[in-house]
Amino acid sequence: MSQRSARIVLGRLPRAVALFLVVGLAAQSRLSAADDFEREPINYSATIPQNVVSRLKTEFDLKRAHFDFDPRWGYLRSLLRAFQVPESSQMLVFSKTSFQRQRITPKTPRALYFNDDVYVGYCADGDVVEISAVDPILGAVFYTLDQEELERPRIVRQADSCLLCHANSQTSGVPGFVLRSVFVDSAGYPLLGSSTFETDHTSPLKNRWGGWYVTGTLGKQKHLGNLTSVHNRTPEEVDNAAGLNVTSLTGRFNRSKYLADSSDVVALMVMEHQTRAHNLITAANFVTRQVLASTKGTKIATGDSSRVQAAGEQLVKYLLFSGEAGMAEPVRGTTSFAGEFAARGPRDKQGRSLRDFDLKRRLFKYPCSYLVYSAAFDALPSEVKGYVGKRLGEVLSGSDQSREFAHLSAADRRAILEILKETKPDLAASWKLAAPVAVR
Repeated sequence: MSQRSARIVLGRLPRAVALFLVVGLAAQSRLSAADDFEREPINYSATIPQNVVSRLKTEFDLKRAHFDFDPRWGYLRSLLRAFQVPESSQMLVFSKTSFQRQRITPKTPRALYFNDDVYVGYCADGDVVEISAVDPILGAVFYTLDQEELERPRIVRQADSCLLCHANSQTSGVPGFVLRSVFVDSAGYPLLGSSTFETDHTSPLKNRWGGWYVTGTLGKQKHLGNLTSVHNRTPEEVDNAAGLNVTSLTGRFNRSKYLADSSDVVALMVMEHQTRAHNLITAANFVTRQVLASTKGTKIATGDSSRVQAAGEQLVKYLLFSGEAGMAEPVRGTTSFAGEFAARGPRDKQGRSLRDFDLKRRLFKYPCSYLVYSAAFDALPSEVKGYVGKRLGEVLSGSDQSREFAHLSAADRRAILEILKETKPDLAASWKLAAPVAVR
């Protein structure tokens, strides 16, 4: 059954049956990808993770760390502190599209928190806190922590139950992250006969945030946040005037069960960029390692070399925000998230950082992803990392003026080049062509 025909059929089915079939379709789409990453050289399930969560788990198991239990939020606040995840990153989703879907409604949204390396999911009165880490070797790795006050609570790695939805074509075929915008009814059930949208920084604003609360101002720009519906819809059919420029969620749910009553629009936009970038870094990693394993030390064949370059090229375009959906008016959040995010640097001698926001016509002032500083990027095999570095140098030096990078002005390229030369010298070392271009 095609995805399109499946969506039409699901729209006519009872909710419980429809949700069952959605999981079934996700499982079916995962099979071929799992066959690849569960074998050599990846061995996803059998490999011991090495990420921020696994390291904290080790510290906790050795009794060198502990979690504090709060009667209202369980271990949530203690986990966020341990991972250095800002509470200002809180985003609230009310569509029943995740592991604890039975607990999610517009009155009881699921809260998400994140930084560069880890995502934390929380449901009010939920059984577990959900944690997903960005592992430099394995991609997304999933964990749970029971929300029960114990002397020695346990972080437990999860696999198949999470990979049903987190390892398929939507994640570039690797264990990864999924963000979707969907139309939902007043109980949070997706209207499966309506349009749905995968979301990243290339998505038009008008298609984003269906099933999410959104706090912030965007002027006259439309989106699907803060909206419930009773009919199958498309964005063009929706009047969401009441859901735009919402700065307070007071009265929409029980505030006392959450750390804040906000779902910051800037945090949402950063997470949309970040999750897709993580998936593409993992895909480049996996493809290259699989190609190298298949050659067994012999020269990489032309076709296999093309696979590596294709994965690298896709990553380069995304890191440089090729295809980014622009903004017609300024965007402002409602929390301290933007300031806290930008303050993390690093910065060059002129005080510039890839984490500086624009939020007037695009997301970042200097459109090159801050994830070039991540452990996952650093762990890329040299064959693909070298290709990505070379291509970044060609684009930023101005020697590549192809249309995919036409959004980068000469001033943009020069600024990014200068920032990276000071703050990421190991990457800049491969840029023999990279000299600042003249502003025009």
